[in-house]
Amino acid sequence: MARVIWAPRAISELEEICDYIAEDSDLYARIFAQRVVTRVKTIAQFPNAGRVVPEYRRPDLRELIFQNYRIVYRVKPDVVEIAAIVHGARLLRNLKE
Repeated sequence: MARVIWAPRAISELEEICDYIAEDSDLYARIFAQRVVTRVKTIAQFPNAGRVVPEYRRPDLRELIFQNYRIVYRVKPDVVEIAAIVHGARLLRNLKE
């Protein structure tokens, strides 16, 4: 199983999403965060299961869809880096190495 690390951008985006959800419900914000973390654990077990990000077409840059969000991650030797979490209707901003 690969080790998972979170890019600061991904952490910030998850916090922003949860803050937005918490405006209506703290409970649903916590549930959402827990489910994202659970989904990320599956990425650690099966890093190549996600599809290649269409905008980049690089085999090391993949994504899984969770609800209306894209969990974008990089596959590296023995490490999976969660790079971004963005709403599916939004454009994916530039991802740096």
